Amino acid sequence: MEITSIQLSKEIKDKISTFGIKGESYDEIIRRIYKLALKEQLRDFLMSSEGFISIEEAIKEADKKWPK
Repeated sequence: MEITSIQLSKEIKDKISTFGIKGESYDEIIRRIYKLALKEQLRDFLMSSEGFISIEEAIKEADKKWPK
């Protein structure tokens, strides 16, 4: 694994450290926070009603397209 350096303010470094468990590196803390953020982002996407219609509306549209 390639290691890089990033610059953080002392304030942010201190805030990130509050998420850590004793002996945990900043790399481990940030990886864990990233995984949680991905799960939250996926949950928000799956639970979003944007671009979706109700079952009732879908049935009406289907009945119009394919009448019995």
